[in-house]
Amino acid sequence: MKQIKIADATLCRENSHFSFKEKIEIARQLENLNVDVIEFPEIANARADILLIKTVSSFVKNSVISVAAGVSADSVENAIASLANAKNAQVRIELPVSPVGMEYTCHKKPNKILAHIENAITTAKKTIQNVEFCAVDATRAEADFLKTAIETAINAGATSVSICDSAANMMPDDFAAFAASVTDYCTVPVGVKCDNKNGLAIAQAILAVKQGVDTVKTAVDGTTASLETFADMIKNCGNDYGFTSNIKTTELHRIVKQIRWVTGAAQNSNTAIKTAEDTGVHLDKNDDIDAVSTAAAKLGYDLSEEDKAKVYEEFLRVAAKKNVGYKELEAIIASVALQVPATYSLVNYVINTGNIIPASAQITIKKADEQIQGICIGDGPIDAAFLAIEQIIGHHYELDDFQITSVTEGKEAMGSAIVKLRNNGKLYSGNGISTDIISASIRAYINAVNKIVYEEAN
Repeated sequence: MKQIKIADATLCRENSHFSFKEKIEIARQLENLNVDVIEFPEIANARADILLIKTVSSFVKNSVISVAAGVSADSVENAIASLANAKNAQVRIELPVSPVGMEYTCHKKPNKILAHIENAITTAKKTIQNVEFCAVDATRAEADFLKTAIETAINAGATSVSICDSAANMMPDDFAAFAASVTDYCTVPVGVKCDNKNGLAIAQAILAVKQGVDTVKTAVDGTTASLETFADMIKNCGNDYGFTSNIKTTELHRIVKQIRWVTGAAQNSNTAIKTAEDTGVHLDKNDDIDAVSTAAAKLGYDLSEEDKAKVYEEFLRVAAKKNVGYKELEAIIASVALQVPATYSLVNYVINTGNIIPASAQITIKKADEQIQGICIGDGPIDAAFLAIEQIIGHHYELDDFQITSVTEGKEAMGSAIVKLRNNGKLYSGNGISTDIISASIRAYINAVNKIVYEEAN
């Protein structure tokens, strides 16, 4: 059976404005589904986007994390920097190869594009071994130039190539023949990305697979071939045609539904799926304590009467300046609810990480007059830190959510981390603030643990 790889591009959807938390949740669900590659767009905001990729790298263990790079040298360097902690990293060099694309997107002549392909891939290969060349608008490229561009990429070190029918101008059988002509001269695996504006993307992709293509790019909704439909087709037809995938088919529809819940795509359907913002948490300064307490309960928090009063007092301070949604309410709860004496406090920590060594954390925590040390290896610095804390306290709590946001601007920006742990079905939220996101994350985790320990003891 031939193994077909699925590279999901949901996070690359045009005109989508996902929050930091939403991007993390989409990546988490794609990892749970077992997609082979999770694609991220080109780094737009160096500080925020690099932080995002590094955070995702802490929990994505099996899927390849692929970050796009474009026409500028900075985009390649930013992609490399963002992947420093990824277990399975890929830089994706995306460049147009059609005459109109080169002229109007890159403002470069064909010979300049070839030089840029070579330079970008050579630069990426110095740090990241897995580099993909993605030929954008390949179906409208001149055949000889496309072949030269792909051969240039392979000679420079590209480990895979993808061809895109960006204009959706080919019928499925013609696209399959086109894909076959590319696989004939390619010495590396070939993937395809098909636009679904004419409703033919799945047919194009499956016929291309029959012609020797190894990877298909998909997405949850959007214009790229549907992840759900393509995975279903492999499940239903794969045995007859000799191909399969790594997708967890028993989890497919449930996880896709969860991703739609995050992306909000289902708002335009007739289903009952809602986005996180539609949980009813839309508060302003005119709401009373009962409304705020009800909103907190919808988010999963069981607050005491004392904590309800503390949360409402802080809510009024925030609501005087802005409306309060679920994110703001969670931050308020994390910072003021169930503030307890610290059973555990952070003494110091040492984090070792890099792209050629596993991340490790050595953490010392004080309990009463005793200092306890934990040392663990994880799939990223934050994962290693959390495992070390669990080692020290001797208990594993379910990590329900983890968020990092910037609360100030500039090079010395303060980062706020929120950790939500679940114990016996109840949520406990901890908050940590520091110019070091790892320190903020450790403090937030310990803060949440202290709340659990205090409540259990009392």
